[in-house]
Order: sequence, then structure tokens, then C-alpha cells
Amino acid sequence: MNDELARRLAAVGVQLADVEERFVRGSGPGGQKINKTSSTVWLRHRPTGLEVRCQRERSQTANRELAWLELCTKLEALRSAAAAARQDEQQRRLRQTRQKSRTQKFRMVAAKRRRAGLKASRSRPHDE
Repeated sequence: MNDELARRLAAVGVQLADVEERFVRGSGPGGQKINKTSSTVWLRHRPTGLEVRCQRERSQTANRELAWLELCTKLEALRSAAAAARQDEQQRRLRQTRQKSRTQKFRMVAAKRRRAGLKASRSRPHDE
């Protein structure tokens, strides 16, 4: 595993003990070579349940490197999506609790008065 990949995994907070790594036989075209060798790399990150399977290359080491890169990319995307969701929630709370501007209040009161006038016009005429 190269230094850049190790740095990215550390930034995401992944410990190597949390990742299960297996080498399995591939599927698809390739004939006898694909049926005899376990060149496909399967990785699973236990805490998140993310799984990656890579058999793009013929070499097990190349597939291993590609699988780790793909797992790291998926974990980064998951982490950034969670951060974006937290930020959206915080922004939503701020919008709900902030004070209305003077113009907004004026428009709201005017709309309520119009609505009250409409409702009042529906009532029965008073006998006086």
C-alpha cells in the first residue's frame, strides 16, 4: 500500500483491522486463467458494511491496489455526504429560528389583513 493511500485512509479514519480482505476466483471471460487463479480482490469495511470487489486486471497486486483505492473513494464520499447532511440540518435550523425582517413582517401582516377581509365578507349581513 502506497503512502498516499495510507494518508487518505487515515484522513477518513479507517483502521486496517476494520477491513476484511479476501482473494477469490474471478468470473466472466478469461478461460482457464480466470478459473484457476484467485486474482479478484474483495474488501469489506466492517463498521460501514461497504464492499468492494475488483478484477479489472490480471494481476492480483494491481487488483488489490485498485480495490483499496475504490474503497477509500467510497468511504470519502460517504463521509462527505454525512458532513453535507449535518450542515444542511444546521442551516435548516437556523432558517427556522431566525427573526423575520421588517419587510417580511410588514408583508405577513398585510396578507393576514387581506385574508381577514375575505373571511369577513363571507359572513351574513348584520341586522341593525
